[in-house]
Amino acid sequence: MTALPPLGSGDRLAAVLSELSATIDARAGGDAASSYTAQLLAKGAGACAKKLGEEGLEAALAVAAEGPDAVASEAGDVLYHLLVALRSRGVSLDDVAAVLVKRQGVSGLAEKASRPK
Repeated sequence: MTALPPLGSGDRLAAVLSELSATIDARAGGDAASSYTAQLLAKGAGACAKKLGEEGLEAALAVAAEGPDAVASEAGDVLYHLLVALRSRGVSLDDVAAVLVKRQGVSGLAEKASRPK
């Protein structure tokens, strides 16, 4: 792992996600017997989506009833499984960033209302 920006700098999560995404990319198509990431990706997007949903529920339950350490742990699981699910569909962090950039400065309510129904 490369040196991370200091805590509180705002760049630390971006650096960790970028490195995690690169690790997932490197393990895609690898030996499923030795890589959990390769196992998930070999099962396809549907299995990745199911696992992401399970982890999302666990995170929501932690937010509702557990302490900060449990919430942070479950959030880490969600982020990892989100990146795996994105990889399963060929969507990069840059693709996601482009969507978020377009939404900056727009009210969440206005943005949601503008989506096709």
